Amino acid sequence: MRRSGRTRPGDYPVPPSQPFFSRKAAVLLAAVVITLGVAAYLWTREGGKTDQGAPAADDEPETPERANLPAFRERARESGITFRMNFIPGEQGEKFKTNLYDHGCGVVIGDYNGDGHDDIYFLNQMGSNALYRNNGDGTFTDVTAEAGVALGDRICVGATFGDYLNEGRQSLFVTSTRGGNVLFHNRGDGTFEDVTKAAGLTHVGHSQTAVFFDYDGDGFLDLFVTNTAKWTLDVDKVDGRFFPGNLGLAEMSTCPIEYNILYHNNRDGTFSDVTEKAGLKGKGWSGDVAVFDYNDDGRPDLLVTNMFGRSQLYRNNGDGTFTDVSQDVLKRTSWGAAGCKVFDFNNDGLLDLYITDMHSDMWLPPNVDPNTQGGRMSFTKKYPRVTGARGERDDEQEKRFVDMFKIRYDEVLFGNTFFKKLPSGRFEEMSDKAGLETWWPWGIATGDFDNDGWEDVFVPSGMGYPYAYWPNALLMNNGNETFTDRASSLGIEPPRGGRFLKEKIGATDAPRSSRCAAVADFNGDGRLDLVVNNFNDRAFYFRNYFPPKNWVAYRLEGNGTKTNRDAIGALVRLHIGDEVMVRQVHSAGGYLSQSSKTLHFGLGERAKIDRAEVRWPGSTRWQPLDKTAINTRHVVPQPRE
Repeated sequence: MRRSGRTRPGDYPVPPSQPFFSRKAAVLLAAVVITLGVAAYLWTREGGKTDQGAPAADDEPETPERANLPAFRERARESGITFRMNFIPGEQGEKFKTNLYDHGCGVVIGDYNGDGHDDIYFLNQMGSNALYRNNGDGTFTDVTAEAGVALGDRICVGATFGDYLNEGRQSLFVTSTRGGNVLFHNRGDGTFEDVTKAAGLTHVGHSQTAVFFDYDGDGFLDLFVTNTAKWTLDVDKVDGRFFPGNLGLAEMSTCPIEYNILYHNNRDGTFSDVTEKAGLKGKGWSGDVAVFDYNDDGRPDLLVTNMFGRSQLYRNNGDGTFTDVSQDVLKRTSWGAAGCKVFDFNNDGLLDLYITDMHSDMWLPPNVDPNTQGGRMSFTKKYPRVTGARGERDDEQEKRFVDMFKIRYDEVLFGNTFFKKLPSGRFEEMSDKAGLETWWPWGIATGDFDNDGWEDVFVPSGMGYPYAYWPNALLMNNGNETFTDRASSLGIEPPRGGRFLKEKIGATDAPRSSRCAAVADFNGDGRLDLVVNNFNDRAFYFRNYFPPKNWVAYRLEGNGTKTNRDAIGALVRLHIGDEVMVRQVHSAGGYLSQSSKTLHFGLGERAKIDRAEVRWPGSTRWQPLDKTAINTRHVVPQPRE
């Protein structure tokens, strides 16, 4: 989230007792901004930019030296992906404000038509969302209109695919900023039907991530939706689409918080709100969710990030309730987190937890290059204070922000956190030691991109105009519990077309920046590709051209009785010598994103799997798998008991 930019460089918003604007003044100023925004939007719609297509001038061919790079190559245009996320005039760009509109929109992956190939759904703000059907060869066809999932009438945020009826079809749930969340039921003929009202999912608020998971073990997917706070103004919507946002960080800190919602699946196409009973309302300002069984009791637990406070770990008690065990299990967590993800980084068969902290990095004034910011400790170290990114020590400013956000130093860390799970069941925070501290991070996408047998991490990063350019991070796993950023050498950086958009903003260069990313093997060649939704920019589709190595993949199918058909929450474990690799079937996660439900293992030079086993959702028992042939994808249906 950007700070206001209305103070002189080096200054920061004052606390609520000294607001920049009164509520009346804020509404009046918003009216002016709205007028400019409408004009800019009409220009966008009627000639400047289409809802989904990037300007032709930005559609540049790849440079020869990068076109043949044996790593990632950006191939969105060549693959048929023309989507562009358009921001809201009057809220960003020259008129940007300090609010969550600058968090952008998500991207999710799922096989909506059941042909065995993962498809892509992009979310948008000013313009329609886009559904791209995978043609099976790594190229895509835009089927948004025929599928009926455009939703160009509201500000969309995140989404998730899931088979909530256990009927063998991927339905789609979409979150929105005060436009109403939407449940699209998959009809099975390539089209979707809006069943939001009938399903009882008519919440209207400032929603973020939604995840399907079976919290009570009845075999049907329930739904958890995170919400933030009422950070938009109570004035008329602009163009029928959106409410203008607040004008300053001081106002943001006093916004009435909104609570998360847990919906129980009634097994008949409807859901019931059971949040109060479950104890999952949260603390407001919630962003991402990681669903995993941290204590191996067979029940899915939740990690929920907080944008202006500590992230929370909730233990599933098995009786429909959850308990916040953050302090007991994790101790201090990231203060201003956006994304979170669980994965096994060291091949010990245990799931580790990574949390990215965007908001501890947000204190630089606009147009200040982070590389030259004096006084900053390091880009790979945490700060001792919430305003540490500013560089010089200012006790008065620190106290203001501590009071403003009610910060408790004993509960939080200022920077990313990475929790290594130990054999004892405890967690050790080691993000600095592992090389997982980054700058201006949003989401997290994980996968073994080079198929060497160790899971890697992609972190979409940057703020965009009016801030300096900052690169995305491609953190390659060294196999020794450390990572090295190799974005520049492996085709991620600099972006295709350059670090700046072709269109200037305010007569100055506008840096590109990314928000969300998801992973899948789109063409079935055993290598994981990467799709990225960017801010006010075209999407990236990084095709994987790493040299071939051994691999294996598993697509699990629950039996639909005791286990959901998607097998969300299931684990597959491979034993190879002394190594134990584990992967989990996820719903959404990583911040406004969802990767493929197919479990992919890179094997490197490992020529065989000694033993494979699966643990289905709701169980603590590992069952042997007889499918151990490598360099193929196995479909594994759950036996009916």
